[in-house]
Amino acid sequence: MSVTTTDPIADMLTRIRNAVAVGKSEITLPHSKVKENVAISLRNNGFLQDVKTTDLSVGRQLHITINLEGENAKITEIKRISKPGRRTYANAHEIPAVKHGRGILIISTSKGLMTGVEAKAQGVGGELICQVY
Repeated sequence: MSVTTTDPIADMLTRIRNAVAVGKSEITLPHSKVKENVAISLRNNGFLQDVKTTDLSVGRQLHITINLEGENAKITEIKRISKPGRRTYANAHEIPAVKHGRGILIISTSKGLMTGVEAKAQGVGGELICQVY
C-alpha cells in the first residue's frame, strides 16, 4: 500500500473526517510541514485536542488527538476548498465567514497559514485551504 497521494491535505482532512464519523479519538499519518501547520491551527482554535510529531527511522509521523476518550469531537464538518485541479483564492475583503463566525477558514497567505479572521485583521488574502465547524 502506498501512502503517497496527489493531495496530502485532502488526505489528512479525510482521515480526520472518517475518524470523527466512527468515533476514533486519535489518528496517525505521514508528516509534512503544511499538514502539521493546518493541524496546529485547528488545535489552536479548539477543534483538535493535541498534535505531535514522531521521528521514525525512515521519516516522521504526525499524531493527531481529535478528542479525549469519552468526549464528543468538536468537529462537525471539515471540508477542503482549494483543490489541486482548481485552486481557490480570495482577497482580504473577499474572505467569507464560516457559519456566521462559528467555524474557521484556514488560508495560506504570504505571511504563513492563518485563519480567515486573522487574515482579514492583517489585510492579506491567499489560497483558501479548508473550512471547519
